[in-house]
Amino acid sequence: MNAEAPVHDGAAAPVRFDTKIAVLLREDLETWQRLNVTAFLVSGLGTRLPEVIGEPYEDADGVPYLPMFRQPVLVFEGTKETLTAAHARTLSRALPRALFTSDLFATGHDGANRAAVRAVGTDALDLVGLAVYGPKNAVDKVLKGARMHP
Repeated sequence: MNAEAPVHDGAAAPVRFDTKIAVLLREDLETWQRLNVTAFLVSGLGTRLPEVIGEPYEDADGVPYLPMFRQPVLVFEGTKETLTAAHARTLSRALPRALFTSDLFATGHDGANRAAVRAVGTDALDLVGLAVYGPKNAVDKVLKGARMHP
């Protein structure tokens, strides 16, 4: 299957993608943190993976809007241990990923964010969020143990 095109059996059939965009959040985050982390994580995918972005929008009056993802973003939650395991599986499969650590809640800008991540070794990262994109099967394996966000 072509990862760039959805698979469907006709105009009325639901679109099925052979790829998946997923966000995994640590279950103990506050609501505002969940929203903030999700927004930051998915922004990373769109900047490096142009194939995940659809065409620009336009309303009936011709007002243009920015393009968005071409497929749904599925949001999951799990324990700190689930996030750590998912991160390791993402790395072992070399899937495109973005991360958010607890340290980033205390920073105030992009440069400080990068410095905070760079200061910590891979195995010591205090992950609160992870976004991943890739073949559906591979992403499903990465998310083993996570559950859909309520």
